[in-house]
Amino acid sequence: MEKTFNNKAWFMVLPVMVLVAFSAVIPLMTVVNYSVQDTFGNNEFFWAGTEWFKQVLDSSRFWDALWRNLAFSAIILLIEIPLGILIALNMPRRGIWVPVCLVLMALPLLIPWNVVGTIWQLLCRVDIGLLGSAVTALGFSYNYAADPVDAWITVVLMDVWHWTSLVVLLAYAGLVSIPEAYYQAARIDGASRLAVFRYIQLPKMKRVLLIAVLLRFMDSFMIYTEPFVVTGGGPGSSTMFLSIDLVKMAVGQFDLGPAAAMSIIYFLIVLLLSWVFYTVMTTSDAKA
Repeated sequence: MEKTFNNKAWFMVLPVMVLVAFSAVIPLMTVVNYSVQDTFGNNEFFWAGTEWFKQVLDSSRFWDALWRNLAFSAIILLIEIPLGILIALNMPRRGIWVPVCLVLMALPLLIPWNVVGTIWQLLCRVDIGLLGSAVTALGFSYNYAADPVDAWITVVLMDVWHWTSLVVLLAYAGLVSIPEAYYQAARIDGASRLAVFRYIQLPKMKRVLLIAVLLRFMDSFMIYTEPFVVTGGGPGSSTMFLSIDLVKMAVGQFDLGPAAAMSIIYFLIVLLLSWVFYTVMTTSDAKA
């Protein structure tokens, strides 16, 4: 019996493909076009080849910003993943407090990024900010606008406050999906709470933690709005991440060629590191 193929399904997918083409593929091709050409205005372009890529890769400005991004992402993952798991482990599994805790956890995620930056900018001001004036009153020298260490602490705390909830919700979803039979067997064997976490809860949360790590890495590595609103990349260039440097190059200086080349390199770095994270974590999961 011959199989019959119904190609009408392509008509259902076609609008999505057209939308993706206009929203992703065409802008990407525009960036690629700018990255290999130069212009002196009047919409006249000249072939530049790999000149802009070499200029970006030979620039210490790019490498400094890249190391800041990597350091920031590493700090964020080391804080938010364990903290999110800890909070999820202590959240109730049944009763009226479950929806209350879930709503409270979801609230920071609903706040727009620019509003988060504004909130923390006002909160950490040493003259009128509640947190800034409180820290100063305790005798600590704190000024995120003048001290690079204070600026980093402020940006890290802001990101932890904003995005730890995402890790909490994902970890909590993994915990509530564990059958009660596992816990009953652990109680019969007299397993400690640490043993239950190590041999039951953590293995069952691996898949959701993989999603959490990938999402938090990509978001933290591409962070722009919050630190731009709070510090503007300063003081000096201490919080000048790749995204902020890229926007200043493209919009502030209008260097479209180097900015386009830098954005492509930026995209490839995010893609490569995300693939490495995914490959390492899925391989370790398969071996387990």
